Amino acid sequence: MQLKQCWQTAGLALLCAILPVASLAAERPAILLGAAWYPEQWPESRWPEDLKLMEAAHIHVVRVGEFAWSRLEPQEGQFDLDWLDRAVALAAEHGISVVIGTPSAAPPAWLTQKYPDTLRTEQDGRKAQHGNRQQGSPTSARYREFCRRIADQMARRFGHQPNVIGWQIDNEYGAFSWDDDTHRQFQDWLRQKYGTLDALNRHWTTEYWSQTYTDWSQIPMGPGGNPGLDLEFKRFLTASIRDFQHIQVQAIRAASDKRQFITSNFMGWYDAFDHYVLSEELDLASWDDYVGSGHLDAARNGMTHDLTRGFKRKNFWVMETQPGSVNWAPVNNVLDRGEVRAMAWHAIGHGADAVSYWQWRSALNGQEEYHGVLVGADGTPVPLYDEVAQIGREFEQSSEALAGTSPVADVAILHSYDSRWAINGQRHNQDFDPVGLLASYYKPVREMLQQVDVVSADAPLAGYRMVIAPGLNVMPDDMAQRLTEYVNGGGHLVLGPRSAMKDAYNALQPARQPGPLVPLLGGRVEQFYALNEDVPVSGAWGSGKARLWAEQLKAQGADTLLTYGEGNGWLDGQPAVLSRKVGKGRITYVGAWLDNSLMRAATEWMIRLGGLEPALGPVPEGVEVSRRVGAGKEVFVLVNHTKTPQHVTLPRPMRRVLHDNAVTSTVDLPPRGVEVLLLGGRAIVPAAGF
Repeated sequence: MQLKQCWQTAGLALLCAILPVASLAAERPAILLGAAWYPEQWPESRWPEDLKLMEAAHIHVVRVGEFAWSRLEPQEGQFDLDWLDRAVALAAEHGISVVIGTPSAAPPAWLTQKYPDTLRTEQDGRKAQHGNRQQGSPTSARYREFCRRIADQMARRFGHQPNVIGWQIDNEYGAFSWDDDTHRQFQDWLRQKYGTLDALNRHWTTEYWSQTYTDWSQIPMGPGGNPGLDLEFKRFLTASIRDFQHIQVQAIRAASDKRQFITSNFMGWYDAFDHYVLSEELDLASWDDYVGSGHLDAARNGMTHDLTRGFKRKNFWVMETQPGSVNWAPVNNVLDRGEVRAMAWHAIGHGADAVSYWQWRSALNGQEEYHGVLVGADGTPVPLYDEVAQIGREFEQSSEALAGTSPVADVAILHSYDSRWAINGQRHNQDFDPVGLLASYYKPVREMLQQVDVVSADAPLAGYRMVIAPGLNVMPDDMAQRLTEYVNGGGHLVLGPRSAMKDAYNALQPARQPGPLVPLLGGRVEQFYALNEDVPVSGAWGSGKARLWAEQLKAQGADTLLTYGEGNGWLDGQPAVLSRKVGKGRITYVGAWLDNSLMRAATEWMIRLGGLEPALGPVPEGVEVSRRVGAGKEVFVLVNHTKTPQHVTLPRPMRRVLHDNAVTSTVDLPPRGVEVLLLGGRAIVPAAGF
């Protein structure tokens, strides 16, 4: 093979530099199936057989290296990257590209033993110990330098390798250190942001409980109870992890080809840091998609895909996903036959361009021995292997149809880490989960329109016909101005309960809710109530219940759409939902957490008012429709998430991409069945060798 000779000859650097990178990319499908591979755990003589099995399963990408620091740098300053070079070259022989992970989530024992200041300090003051992972402190200057150095060494070796297509920084950020140096960094960060203690004291209202600070060294490291302190601590944590990431990103970019992307694998709705901030310098977002116990919740999981797509507002990768089962859930059940395939196509429909399984083969020891895999510890495939191979064949078959396509939506749901942190810090009702509130809007919109974006509250909004903001608790003035401009420009803004209660410093707005948007709404919140009992609600959307939270509204020019029934006395007969037409636009304020049936009725009203249409048309319950458009094509991914057959009548004839491009007007989906339909463009013929 030309590639093998390239890497094994003395002229390696010269030959690799002139290899036709474009031809390698041409052989790679647009939609990739992958796996996490740990060649360092196995004898090198085993590698060819593993890669042969991957090739047979139509796997086109592996992630390597993210936990291999002790093998890459067995002693301080002594680097051994030759074995990884051989693994990358061997993968190329089998048509498998490589994403390399920087190993900063798993420092070697020699490092933390010789330099104990690189170890994290737990919140209770204990030092993290070797033997797990993420024991390194992301705020330690010494540890950051070690991480930069290993990333630099890896980039110098692999930054121009034709078969290396990307980099993953670290692994599932989440570690933090509570040591004295980090505390000082927090205080310095506050000094730089606020400039003076007077400004900080004013914004945090530190006269409360005699919290006033007269020296920066007096400020505790949050969370400490004061809402201003708590919010800034989360922002500081975000800045710290971003700096930790940035050092490695810089090292890789300085020594690698621009064609190699850089990402980091996030964890869905995990909220220790602001993912939008960390995504800014990444080329694409990716996340690790696990079900755990039970089975796939398509609405919740789809919302997480859409969240991840919204980090960069473009297609993403699923860097890790569940190969049937995990080892960390209360009950580590296996997903049903066909459910892994349905889950993979569910991801592609929502905008994933790669789905990668964790992991390829069972480790002989270690904390995750029982985790699901594609190949057992004995080196032979497990029963799921054949289903994954089917996914790989289908990804290849549909690759040309899906190339250049992305989900497109007329409706956006706004998401804000500041607002989630503010609400979670003071829920007022222990069951008021801001992600659950968002999901209560997302599910009916997604099911009825079959398309929706989840984006930052700072994202451009002009292209959306409707914008839903279920819980923008923190609303700085500039955000309020953008939302006002959106409504004045003809959009429909829907606000949910607890909107605009706080300013940028997590302090209460001096005006009643929704604060700076009161003039636009023509109404305000008179009082809010955490509910221990449901309250009846009725009006233009029908009848139902307000649960968990209710706000007594006052119309000052807005129309009342829902009114509370008999409840706690304060709410009786009072407005629950206000709406006002503003020029060509509209603003609607929903002051209660509505039950599911009433939310569906509300969604129907919003869709009808906006003249919005579903992407495909009506389908049976349990059948998910996703649309990807681009390059003159519309591609629909249909997934039957039920255990019963389903019949779908199409609004117009389409090509069945997975069935020899046959044209059809109806589709019969078996249990857990999948269909990929092409509208527009020419008939897709799979490339040779797929």
